[in-house]
Amino acid sequence: MKNQKIALITGANRGLGLETAKQLGEKGITVILTARSIEAANKAADSLKEHGIDAYGVKLEVTDANDRKAVAKYMEEKFGRLDILINNAGVTPNNREGFTNTSLDTEPEEFEYVFNTNLFSLVSLTNLLLPLIRKSDAGRIVNLSSILGSLTIHSLAESPIASAKTLSYDASKAALNIYTNHLAFALAGTNIKVNSAHPGWVKTELGTAAAEMEIPDGAKTSVALALLGEDGPTGRFIHMGQELPW
Repeated sequence: MKNQKIALITGANRGLGLETAKQLGEKGITVILTARSIEAANKAADSLKEHGIDAYGVKLEVTDANDRKAVAKYMEEKFGRLDILINNAGVTPNNREGFTNTSLDTEPEEFEYVFNTNLFSLVSLTNLLLPLIRKSDAGRIVNLSSILGSLTIHSLAESPIASAKTLSYDASKAALNIYTNHLAFALAGTNIKVNSAHPGWVKTELGTAAAEMEIPDGAKTSVALALLGEDGPTGRFIHMGQELPW
């Protein structure tokens, strides 16, 4: 285990999270899959074990402080370090359908729900796990963002995302990008790299069946950023090897 990389992926019981864990596991990396229930986490881990992947399931409701502390304790006691953290778990607002501009009718409760998962809890979990990531020879933190968090692309005269302006979600991803930028600066000079990943519009429960990309392709950006070499970028917003504007 000493020379085997260890990765923790949040929201890994299905969709992009599970596929990311699968692709990392196929490269010989030990993967810890978290989900809101231990049953879902273990089921996902067992599905990878069937393919010879070293996988573990752990309960983590990211908005639960006790769960976050329990995960950090588990990782410390079982592995003693963490090489890769992929902050994959995320939510969209309830009762929102289609591509509309919600700037005029977003209630405070919606902001609280979305930001609590997509930013506040993510930051708290990352801070708890940072001491373990610092023990890695090549720590990597990957934050699952979205092109919808790009102010530059939203502002283009002919923006490809002009019709998609769900304020709470987009603002949470823009804030996540700021966190990526700031955390990368805070960790400058260390062996830890921090990047935001835009997976693309993927056929997941969140992306819907209308999306353009299949799940295996959607996971490729996170996997690539998790395995960056020493000369790889940090503090960047990436999709399929290409840098996106903030």
